[in-house]
Amino acid sequence: MNKKLVIALVGVLLLGAGVAGGAVWYLGKQSAATEGKGGKEVKHEEAKAADAEPPKYITVEKVIVMLRRSEGESVTHYLSADLVIATTAKQEKECKEHLPLLRSVAVKALSALPMAKASTMSIDQFAEELNKAFDETYAKDKRERPFNEVMIGKLILE
Repeated sequence: MNKKLVIALVGVLLLGAGVAGGAVWYLGKQSAATEGKGGKEVKHEEAKAADAEPPKYITVEKVIVMLRRSEGESVTHYLSADLVIATTAKQEKECKEHLPLLRSVAVKALSALPMAKASTMSIDQFAEELNKAFDETYAKDKRERPFNEVMIGKLILE
């Protein structure tokens, strides 16, 4: 009887050790997966979200430009856009001071487009062109942009 009790006790201990080892392995695998590829991004996003303040949006209304004509074309084409500037509360005042520059850079970038190209571009492509123009302007002036990005609020091609 004593021998059976010892065998049963050893069996229960081995089973418990196996379950505990499996649990540690399973939880370690999950932890490694979250810290692997996406874990750093998730931690970075959480830290960024905790430190980030809500964005402020400034509108640059009625940026109207005449598009370039193609060879032999006599009809004039216009583009009208309302831009939305995403900035922070800290940079809002500085961004508002830069509105004339922003309008000028937007007019320069958009007026260089021919109608054939502009009519096939998506809103995202227009925003990309504008952001690229702003990046180049601020890099040339060796100043930091007081905003995060420029978006298109309204776009009309005529």
